[in-house]
Amino acid sequence: MDIKSLIRDIPDFPKPGILFRDLTTLLRDPEGLRYTIDAFAQKCVEANLSPDYVVGIESRGFIVGPPLAYQLRAGFIPVRKPGKLPAAVHTVEYQLEYGRDKLEVHQDALQEGTRVLIVDDLIATGGTAKASADLVHKVGCNLLGFGFIVELQELEGRQQLPDLPIVTLVEY
Repeated sequence: MDIKSLIRDIPDFPKPGILFRDLTTLLRDPEGLRYTIDAFAQKCVEANLSPDYVVGIESRGFIVGPPLAYQLRAGFIPVRKPGKLPAAVHTVEYQLEYGRDKLEVHQDALQEGTRVLIVDDLIATGGTAKASADLVHKVGCNLLGFGFIVELQELEGRQQLPDLPIVTLVEY
């Protein structure tokens, strides 16, 4: 299946000059969604990625993470922006293009030594994925790799990430 044909391009969003890759059109298509999750899981298996937990990055990582975790027989852990998790958290601060931000995970969500796969819908500059990797390392987990439905290659996001397997389904 050509899932690229199910991804809508929206010019000048969120600002002029940006071509936004909208995955909501892929997600609303029942066969496209099923194919995407099945192909994602298969590529993870082929890459020898068998995590204890799939860590999904807020917010679209929450969409692809749970069904992928289900397919991989793993648990799902959300990484959130500050103030969204109700219990004690581990926090990591990271640099944005204009300013700084933070990501958090519950302190009791991950245990030292567990195998983790970080996923999101798309990798662009790689900053949020790198921050998520820093957070996973802070807890003492064994980061196996990363998974993204879409990679925007011209932004070179994978260059920001540790030298680990990166699974993608579509490249632009």
